[in-house]
Amino acid sequence: MIEAVRSAMDVSMERDGDVVVFGEDVGYFGGVFRATQGLQQKYGTHRCFDAPISESGIVGAAIGMAAYGLKPCIEVQFADYVYPAFDQIVSEAARIRYRSNGQFTAPIVIRMPSGGGIFGGQTHSQSPEALFTHVSGLKVVIPSNPYDAKGLLISSIEDPDPVIFFEPKRLYNGPFDGHHDRPITPWSKHELGDVPEGHFTVPLGKAVVRREGSALTVLAYGTMVYVAQAAAEDTGIDAEVIDLRSLVPLDLETITTSVKKTGRCIIVHEATLTSGFGAELAALVQEQCFYHLEAPIARVTGWDTPYPHAQEWDYFPGPARVGQAMIEALEEQP
Repeated sequence: MIEAVRSAMDVSMERDGDVVVFGEDVGYFGGVFRATQGLQQKYGTHRCFDAPISESGIVGAAIGMAAYGLKPCIEVQFADYVYPAFDQIVSEAARIRYRSNGQFTAPIVIRMPSGGGIFGGQTHSQSPEALFTHVSGLKVVIPSNPYDAKGLLISSIEDPDPVIFFEPKRLYNGPFDGHHDRPITPWSKHELGDVPEGHFTVPLGKAVVRREGSALTVLAYGTMVYVAQAAAEDTGIDAEVIDLRSLVPLDLETITTSVKKTGRCIIVHEATLTSGFGAELAALVQEQCFYHLEAPIARVTGWDTPYPHAQEWDYFPGPARVGQAMIEALEEQP
């Protein structure tokens, strides 16, 4: 995943001299996760550079650069650090096209490692995607594999409007093994797939069916795609697993087609239950598929508690919890 993200920025910078990359430690050091390693050496300090520890300043500068005509791809070191920049994102980046009547746009990408998996506790492990899906003018993307990470990031960089790009940390170095509620080591040994060299894009707003099935539909994104697939395999339930990829814009057509076919829907995400993006998904599915539903829509999520440190693998939705939700959904009678 890291190599794919780096390749996306490399390809974009090579094709377009207006693309610039900056943030905390992304230049000489190559980023805390090494996602930008080598870019400064290749493109110079004027196109890949370090920024002060000021998220508001990083995002604010990027908005000004974008209005001037550049295409900043910036890194917020952890998604948990984005809150000081929230006003800049919401009040400026998301609204500049509308406020200027199209005279200015904000073609910026804000990359953020999100979710748990490194025992980082409350300040390095949050999943705040729902905060941004609420804001008109922002696009929100969460890839689950290297191919999508590269293609979606290139699409995001080429998009004329601001994109919030979350990168699940548990997938950075080879995917989380969804069959286990907690790992022996932080990273799985399974392969995530090859990524083509050069330029290619994955369209924003298009979900994909990762596992076809007829018994029920599971909506997931990021790391939870693997958890959902593992739960289906562990239980033997013929579940259809949909990887949303983009939360905004949302591929409602793929979702509703699947739910109308299966009649049951489970939503899985790592963020907290209350006001998580799963609530919006549940409302949309209920509105669009009410007469096709044969069981209540279920959500399997993180707990409504401050993020734990040593107990983070109990906090994550694992295959046991997701599998139990699948079993209960099938026990419901229409």
